[in-house]
Amino acid sequence: MMRTARDLAEFLGAQLGGDPDRPIRGLAGPEQAGPEDLIYCDSARHLDRAEASRAGTALVPPGVTLAGKTVLQVPKPKLAFVRAATLVIEPEPLACGIHPTAVVAPSARLGPKVTIGPYAVIEENVEIGAGCEIAAHCFLGRGARLGEHCRLYPRVTLYSGARLGDRVVLHAGVVVGSDGFGYVRDDDRQWKFPQIGGVEIAADVEIGANTTIDRGSLGVTRIQQGVKIDNLVQVAHNVEIGERAVVAAQTGISGSSTVGADAVVGGQVGIADHVVIEQTAVIGAQAGIPSGKRIHSGQVVWGTPARPLDKFKRQYAWQARLPELAARLARLEEKLGAK
Repeated sequence: MMRTARDLAEFLGAQLGGDPDRPIRGLAGPEQAGPEDLIYCDSARHLDRAEASRAGTALVPPGVTLAGKTVLQVPKPKLAFVRAATLVIEPEPLACGIHPTAVVAPSARLGPKVTIGPYAVIEENVEIGAGCEIAAHCFLGRGARLGEHCRLYPRVTLYSGARLGDRVVLHAGVVVGSDGFGYVRDDDRQWKFPQIGGVEIAADVEIGANTTIDRGSLGVTRIQQGVKIDNLVQVAHNVEIGERAVVAAQTGISGSSTVGADAVVGGQVGIADHVVIEQTAVIGAQAGIPSGKRIHSGQVVWGTPARPLDKFKRQYAWQARLPELAARLARLEEKLGAK
């Protein structure tokens, strides 16, 4: 969508310098940008790149100007760039109308402007809010409920009873409401613990491709407002993830664990059962957190088992020296043996 520098300045509350009627049709990096693209520069180190760019408009810190370009001065150019994207870039539609091959149960309730792609299946008593987009081959089980303006990419599966808030985005292959992994051993047999709870995903959550969110066993698995989950993440039964938490790819969160608001969980982290990660904690990539452990608010941990970052760095430094220390020990033993 074509906007002007003036439009963006008003939208972002930016200080405008240059041509207010400069057209903006897209966003790009400095090297790829054309005359009608917007770029951002949030550091003095990158001013040369920004000045050399063909872009006509740039988001810059207060007091910064760029020769020959219209500038929008803002305190946080990168954040402003993300916000500008919501104004300039219109998401491509996932479907148009209701495709004739879609199977929609008579009891399903669809809000206005809902679109459903080819071969999607909408079962009995499903509720879909206004403006939702359901792409090809999605499956929405009995009694599933979606808020308004959700986007479900191809092959998303919602088991029966799953609940989604407004503006939830589920990327291709996401599964919500599958059974948790719970068994009780009796001699030579594993008995499956009942998996009859629910899943609730609040507003403005985005979940990456092929991630799975299990239903609660007896209670509810809860993903709170604004959470962002990457691709290939496993969230087990009865897990709770607090508002605005971020979970990176290939992480596994075991049953009944809690991730607090604004926490950051790096890639390939393993979180055992009944772990509590308090708000604003940071878990480094590939960390392992044993059952029942508590990571305190604001703490940064790394390693397996996870430990405070400073401690991890010291221990890792000594680990790196083990071959050298082993050789020194061998020489000392040789000297002592000679005596």
